[in-house]
This record gives sequence, structure tokens and C-alpha cells, in this order.
Amino acid sequence: MKAGIVIINKEAGYTSQNIVSRVKKTLGVKKAGHIGTLDPLATGVLPVLIGDATKLSKYLIEHDKSYIATIQLGQKRDTGDEEGKVMEEVEVGLLDEKIVKDVLKQMQEKQKQIPPLYSAVKLNGKKLYEYARAGEKVEVPEREIEIYAIELLALDNAKKQIRFEVSCSKGTYIRVLCEEIAEKLGTVGYMKYLKRTKVDKFALEDAVDLESLSEKDIISVETLCENEYEKIELNNRKLELFLNGVRLTTHVKSGIYCIYNEHKFVGLGTVEKELLKRDVVIIED
Repeated sequence: MKAGIVIINKEAGYTSQNIVSRVKKTLGVKKAGHIGTLDPLATGVLPVLIGDATKLSKYLIEHDKSYIATIQLGQKRDTGDEEGKVMEEVEVGLLDEKIVKDVLKQMQEKQKQIPPLYSAVKLNGKKLYEYARAGEKVEVPEREIEIYAIELLALDNAKKQIRFEVSCSKGTYIRVLCEEIAEKLGTVGYMKYLKRTKVDKFALEDAVDLESLSEKDIISVETLCENEYEKIELNNRKLELFLNGVRLTTHVKSGIYCIYNEHKFVGLGTVEKELLKRDVVIIED
């Protein structure tokens, strides 16, 4: 089975799982999984791991992301986006560009954020949207996020819309951010548009449309890892021990390492207190 990652330019109207299913069918693979869910209305960068590369998701899920979003002011919706029911509607006065920029600047910090009820975050084994659809009220715990940079791209007073670009930590909900920005402007709003432009080093220009996806678009696990981690070369005897879960003494600093045998990539290992142990082994046909 092939192992690697493909960077998909997701279209609107598909769930992230729809995209995974289509990737599996197109590439003829049995295992695949996406990194970082995009809502059906959202577009842009959706990395999909295939084959044994799905074992790497625990490392890649932590990565920072960048988006372009549009806030529609004057309405509050239950889902926080275009698909939701209108819960509140208010008149919006003339927007001042300087005030909008000042509000965006205020958001650029570490902060606590409560995930939206209409999300796939799990609480007590159930997804939040399952509680929301059943009309059940639950206490959703805050999580710490960070907005690294946020910039105004356009202000449309006629449509009462704000378009901005944001770079943020994992776990940030742009729908919630849009609502918070509207609130700081003294009104209500929802996320009308969202495009993810970057996941870690994978940018929109690296992404491929599903219609043109082929095997040549697969980035190998070795390529994915060798730029991130240092290498450890194991001889045949040590490789056998490593694969059997034996911890090997090594005099390198603690961390994650690419493991090689006879210059062939084997997978990832972790070192702690100068002991190397097996973590992710990649087997390709």
C-alpha cells in the first residue's frame, strides 16, 4: 500500500470525510484520514494521510493554520456560519476602518475560547453537535488558543462585511472568532466565508484539486519527516531489536528521529534519557 500525504484544495459543499473517501477511491488505497476538519462550506487546504502515513496524524494535528474569512455583521446564527438559523438581527451602523483594525489587533494574543456547540469536539464521548441537535444544554470547557497575526483585507460598508486573514494555533474556531470580533464592534455577526490557506508548511499553492489528483501528487513519508527530524541509522541487528520494541541505548538528545537501515527509511523513533524506542513504522509495498 502507498504511504504518504496529499494536499487537497477542498471545494465547498463536501465534508472532510467526503474528500477522504474520494481520495481513497482515486488513488486505490484502503486507509486514509484527514488532518484538521474543514466544515462543508469551507474551502482550501486539507491534508490527507494515506496508507501507514495515517500513523503520523498525532504529530501533524498539532500544526498551526492560516485562513481568510468573511464576517457578515447584523445577524447572529445558531451554528455561527451561513448554514445556521437566524437567532438575532440588528441594524449595523457605518463601520470605521481604524476601529475595525484596532479590534482585530486586540484579538492578536493568547486567549481562552469555547468551541461552538455545532462542532465535532467530543464531550463525554459524544460530539458537541449531537448535543446541539438534540436540544441538550452542556457545559463546554474552554481551551487555550493563540492568534499569531490577524489583518484586515477588506471592509464593505454596503454589505456590512469584514474580510480578514488570520494565522492561529491548532484548535482555533474561526466561527467563534468572527462572533467575538462582531461583539467587540458592538453588534452581532457570523462567519459567511472561510478558506484555509495554510496548514503548517503546506500552503494553498501546494494543494491539488480532487479532479486532477494522481499518484504523482503523493508526498512520501520520508520527505515529510526528513525535513522535520534528525536521522538515526541502525544496522540490521539493531533494526531487528528496534522493530521488536526493544529500547536501544543511543547518545543523542531526547526527541523524535527518522530511523534508517542501509539508507532506507523505516519510520520514526523517539529518544528519552538516551534510550531509543519504536514509535511509527512505515511499510510500503
